[in-house]
Amino acid sequence: MNILVAGGAGFIGSHVIDSLLAEGHRVICADKLIMGKQNIEHITEGDRFKFYEVELADQNKVDEIFATENIDVVYHLAANSDIQKGGKEPGIDFNDTLLSTRALLEGMRKANVKKMFFASTSAVYGEMLDVELTETTGGIMPVSYYGGAKLASEALISSYVSMCDMSVVIFRFPNVIGPRLTHGAVFDFIRKLRKNPAELEILGDGTQCKPYIYVLDLVEVIMKLTKEFKGGEEVYNISVTSEGTTVTHIAEIVVEELGLKDVTFNYTGGDRGWKGDVPRFSYDISKVLSTGWKPKHTSDEAVRQTVKDAIKAGM
Repeated sequence: MNILVAGGAGFIGSHVIDSLLAEGHRVICADKLIMGKQNIEHITEGDRFKFYEVELADQNKVDEIFATENIDVVYHLAANSDIQKGGKEPGIDFNDTLLSTRALLEGMRKANVKKMFFASTSAVYGEMLDVELTETTGGIMPVSYYGGAKLASEALISSYVSMCDMSVVIFRFPNVIGPRLTHGAVFDFIRKLRKNPAELEILGDGTQCKPYIYVLDLVEVIMKLTKEFKGGEEVYNISVTSEGTTVTHIAEIVVEELGLKDVTFNYTGGDRGWKGDVPRFSYDISKVLSTGWKPKHTSDEAVRQTVKDAIKAGM
């Protein structure tokens, strides 16, 4: 099949492309290269891979891709993925997440493309600390621009599913880590400790606890649940089967894997790292587990493996 991967040069998108190519598909990658092109430099352009550097919020540019490439399926991973960055500049989430979703859906409608995978987020639920979150949990109110743009995208997708008879699979997942990671606590802690191995600043009080999923586990379930699009809209919570990992424990793992001793942790205080951060949540993933998929890594194992990946990569 001819598959368009929007945001394919990003952290998760590049791993999705690797898997799609391994399965024999022809992949068209569209990305505006906010993070550069290093994640796909190992892929040679040719009959089975084509790259477009493009602003995905630009409807005319997106329409040109659909008119040229005879697309069968869209994997939509284009978004601002840095919640802190978007919190300082709301227009980033509006443009890179919501407007890119609208342009892709319109491109699909005009070209009569019916199948989409959409990468959503646990941030759509907002701050519901004492609720076990299922795919049908109601009253959800995002507390970050990032979560708001993703939830608005989900709503827009739902309307196109109904009006255009599309078939869409939506994954809501938490923190994703692993090879090619470009931001987040693991990335920041390694970078900070490389500069100063004696002390480490930790945002909040360190008790913030999130589930971390290894990117290759995530890509495995993306491939599994998009082999067939059954019609309509399917939403899945995707996470690990273990408890989450606290920020302090992430720091401890990083210190251990870097071989450091006597590192002083300096906390900025408060129960969260920044405004819009959700300090903890409880996720029900029984729906995706019922498909037979199970992540290979626990949250702690995902963190440790990611640190090892980063060290091996020379970070």
